[in-house]
Amino acid sequence: MAMTHAQSMSIPRRIGSYRARSITNAVMTGVCATAVVLALAPLFSVLWLVVKKGIHSLSLAFFTQLPVPVGEVGGGIGNAIAGTLYMVGLASAIGLPLGVGAGIFLAERGDGKLGHAVRFTAEVLAGVPSIVIGVVAYGLIIVTLRLNTVAAAVALAIIMIPTLARATEEMIRLVPRSLREASLALGVPAWRTSLSVVLRTAFGGVLNAVLLSVARAVGETAPLLLTAGYNAYWNWSLKEPTSSLTVQIYYYAISPYEDWHNKAWGAALCLLLLVGVLSLAARLFVYRRGTA
Repeated sequence: MAMTHAQSMSIPRRIGSYRARSITNAVMTGVCATAVVLALAPLFSVLWLVVKKGIHSLSLAFFTQLPVPVGEVGGGIGNAIAGTLYMVGLASAIGLPLGVGAGIFLAERGDGKLGHAVRFTAEVLAGVPSIVIGVVAYGLIIVTLRLNTVAAAVALAIIMIPTLARATEEMIRLVPRSLREASLALGVPAWRTSLSVVLRTAFGGVLNAVLLSVARAVGETAPLLLTAGYNAYWNWSLKEPTSSLTVQIYYYAISPYEDWHNKAWGAALCLLLLVGVLSLAARLFVYRRGTA
C-alpha cells in the first residue's frame, strides 16, 4: 500500500520528537544523578570522618572496660554501651506497644473525635524539643520518685511514640482493604483481623518504623543529660544514674584531654555500628520471613 504524502512528512517530525525526548530524558537523568551525589556527599564525608577518627580506638578493652580516672590513659566505654542498651530496651518495652497500638488505632478507627485527638497529640509531641521532654520527665519522676533510669526510659519512650504511631498508621493504610473484608467475611473478629492479618501484612514497614524510632532514641542526648546523667561504673539499678553512649561522647568531647577526644570518636563509631547492626539484623529477619 503506497504511503501518502502526509504520512511521509510526519516521519521526520516523529524522529525529531523522539530525539528531543531522548535528549530530555538523558539530561534529566543526569540532573537527578547529580542531585543524588550532592545529597550523599555530606553523609559519606561525615561517615568517613567518624570511621577515620574512631577506628584506632576500637579494641576489646574499649568495649568491655570501664573509664579510667581523669589524666590516665586507657580504659573503655563498656558501661556506656550496656547503659544505652539497658535504657533503650526499657524505653522500647514502654513505647513500642503504645506506638504500634496507636498507629493501628489511627488507621482502623482514627476517623472519629478520639482519633483526631490522638493524631493531634502525636503531631504535637513530634514537634516538642527533646530537652523539654527531659525536663518533664525530670520533674515528674526524678523529683518525686528518685528513679533516674526510669525517667530516662520514659523520656525516650515519649520521643519514640509519635514517630512510631504516624509511620505505623501509614503502613497499615497501605494494606488492601480486600484483606480486611475477606478476614471479616470468614467470621474473624475485628481485633484479631487487625493483629493477625493487617499487622502481619504490613510487618516489614512497621519494623522499619520501629527501627527508625529506636535509632532516634539511641541518638538522643539532651533528655539523658537531665535524667540518666553520667555514671563511670556498671549500673543496673532503676534509681541510680546510668551512663550512655551519647552522654559519654558529650563529656569526652568537651574535655581537655586528647585521649578522651579519641575515645569520643570511638564511641561515635560504636554508636553508628550499633544502629547499623540493628538495621541489618531487622532487614535480614524480614527477608527470611518473606522467603520462608
